[in-house]
Amino acid sequence: MTWAIFHEQVLPIRHKLYRFALRITGSVHEAEDVVQEVLEKVWKTAPENAENVQNWEAWCMTLTRNRSLDKTRSQSIRRTAPLDGIAEKSSDAYSPAQALESSDLVQRVKAYMQELPDKQRLVMHLRDIEELSYDEIAEALNISMEQVKVNLHRARKTIRDKMVTMVN
Repeated sequence: MTWAIFHEQVLPIRHKLYRFALRITGSVHEAEDVVQEVLEKVWKTAPENAENVQNWEAWCMTLTRNRSLDKTRSQSIRRTAPLDGIAEKSSDAYSPAQALESSDLVQRVKAYMQELPDKQRLVMHLRDIEELSYDEIAEALNISMEQVKVNLHRARKTIRDKMVTMVN
């Protein structure tokens, strides 16, 4: 691993890796440990192995997922973190009532996401929050493109149905 590749390809995604680890482990400290371990492993990658990596982000996401799952299994705790760390976009054009309504809506969507099955929640998080491509999600979660699409569709449909039910 060269400093140039590490600096250009890996360091810029460390916050994304942290959010992903936090989503799986449910613990700030565990997520920090996971990211540090992943970054260390990537840094120590042998030069001949580094040449084989085509997509650093997908590879790092896979390492993060595997290490996070290992940590949660070893503790026999299966939790997920709330999306509180994600900044909600606000606008000066919002009235206080609209801002409160928007905040309430975001909180409900977060709660509905927590109720999704693990695979659907992870796929939706990677696509809609981390904005990864379908290919990157498939590679990171080690599932087929078809599974990515099916899980994303089901997750979005479930949340949409709950939102419609809430409004009516």
